[in-house]
Amino acid sequence: MEWIGLVLLVAALGLGSLAAAGDGVPGGSLARAVAERMICAARLSDACRAEPELDAAYGAEVAGLVREHAPRIRYERGMLALPVDYRRCREDACAEGAGTGRIWRSRSGEPVVAFVHVLDCRAASIARTRGEGGDCSGRRGGNLYLQYWLYYPGSATAEGRVIDEAIRAASAAVGKPSFHPDDWESYQVRIRPGAVDARASSHHGYVYDLDGGWRPRVGSRDDGAASVKPPWPKQGWGPETRTVYVSGGSHAGNARAIRRVSRTTPRERLRLLPLEPIVARRGGGRFAITPPWLKDVWLDPEAKGTD
Repeated sequence: MEWIGLVLLVAALGLGSLAAAGDGVPGGSLARAVAERMICAARLSDACRAEPELDAAYGAEVAGLVREHAPRIRYERGMLALPVDYRRCREDACAEGAGTGRIWRSRSGEPVVAFVHVLDCRAASIARTRGEGGDCSGRRGGNLYLQYWLYYPGSATAEGRVIDEAIRAASAAVGKPSFHPDDWESYQVRIRPGAVDARASSHHGYVYDLDGGWRPRVGSRDDGAASVKPPWPKQGWGPETRTVYVSGGSHAGNARAIRRVSRTTPRERLRLLPLEPIVARRGGGRFAITPPWLKDVWLDPEAKGTD
């Protein structure tokens, strides 16, 4: 195992030197990406199996950023579901894992997966992105958007308790079923000059903080009366946390906080798969809900709705 330690040491020293020098060093981004892959290989992580796919889809520089900004996933206490590769698993049974601890595989052996989609609106790539239908207008220009899509075989709002069947029956009876097969949720990153932001999908919109990005804070109006103001914009962007918190049942997410977390998928154990080539080869597939490539946000990275 001595060679693994040596590789890690050399790669770490290289990354440290590049970080100190900055991106202005010729070839710095490529060298950093190579060093990151050396570290990944030395760790023997399952996530490394997708490394060539990321590089082939996005190039070394963007693939490196995809890995760098990938989130850890923290799950609400009581839930068993894990995000998986829909091409291999579309049933609850194969997507369920242990209820506590650090976890990156389901009980049936399926790895925890995040599908990736990139919209590059930076100057060097904006023409290509527009040519592919991407919206880089207005404030989008100059930004790089990284979308991490999580697939669950089903969504069951308010479930995870002993009354699951009663909830499903009652909600179906009133015409608003709490359960549907297939569920796509996302954690999104916006890299702009001087800052990095994040948001997560939740109940037909995007949020940053707990309770839909609208955790109340008390302010004051001009007339001196107390008022309640949201701390984050409606579209849900806030400072990057490199963490997505998943609610049990519905799998709604947020990028800042959640109560009663019982287990975590570490960032370095999250398998990252580029979604664009999958859609191009297979047409994506059919789902009970709208898949990522048919949502507005697929082409408009600032879209506010999740439909």
